[in-house]
Amino acid sequence: MWVTALSEASGLYPLKARKPKSLSQRRQCLPRQGIIYFVRHPFLYPLLRARLLPALLLSIFVLATLFIWTYLPQVAFLAIFHGRKLAWINGAFLVLGEGAAITALLFEAFFVDETLVDVFDATLIDHGCRGLVATSRLLDPEAGNPVKQLGKPTTSAVYSPFSLRQIIEFVLLLPLNFIPVAGTPLFLVMTGYRAGPLHHWRYFKLLGFTKKERNGFIRKRKLRYTWFGVMALLLQLVPVLSMLFLLTTAAGSALWVAKLEEKRMSIYETNDSLTGPHYEDDPP
Repeated sequence: MWVTALSEASGLYPLKARKPKSLSQRRQCLPRQGIIYFVRHPFLYPLLRARLLPALLLSIFVLATLFIWTYLPQVAFLAIFHGRKLAWINGAFLVLGEGAAITALLFEAFFVDETLVDVFDATLIDHGCRGLVATSRLLDPEAGNPVKQLGKPTTSAVYSPFSLRQIIEFVLLLPLNFIPVAGTPLFLVMTGYRAGPLHHWRYFKLLGFTKKERNGFIRKRKLRYTWFGVMALLLQLVPVLSMLFLLTTAAGSALWVAKLEEKRMSIYETNDSLTGPHYEDDPP
């Protein structure tokens, strides 16, 4: 039976029917936790298999092209600022960063955003946040696993929006790699600062946040979003496997959401218990 937000509101499928799975107090939101979660949950594998071959071919083609035609010229240019030894290392980071940006742009635009949404939503369902997901898509709670429960979206389903501003900023920040030693880490931090919150775009839409509410939510967690963005970018710099890590990062993003929802529900239940039912004495 397909479940919608309307059926939940009517009581057929209560929004808070199941409390999210408890997560440990460690920072489970890091993208590396998404890798562990993805590996340990085979129900996500079909989502990977559907995209694995085009991801590998696209990644290999982009990286091979960049290394063949742009690596040595960039190393030669960087040697002016960094010296020969650091130029080889920072040149590799520069090309990998360019490759990650190009591959992610092409892959997300043409292949993977729908898959990222499915990974994100399935992870939330597995952690008891079915009611949150049901506000945006049909669900079949009688299906065998979280992926099979996913039905058609009832509203626009985007994991991370296309951002021309982010691409322009990425290009403008590339010259930071010319700064000796500190340049590459600074580039990663500045890029992560912008990219981190985009991994929760889907969450903000599920909550129905306005732009003001979204910015306020991000502002309170700016450091954690920056760290998340940096770690996600580092994983995308891994040759060939960058697209795999896009999917695992979506799982890690959902794990963070599950923790936020667990905290939100705890506050809700605490306030509800403190308020309690209102009783009046019988009139004399």
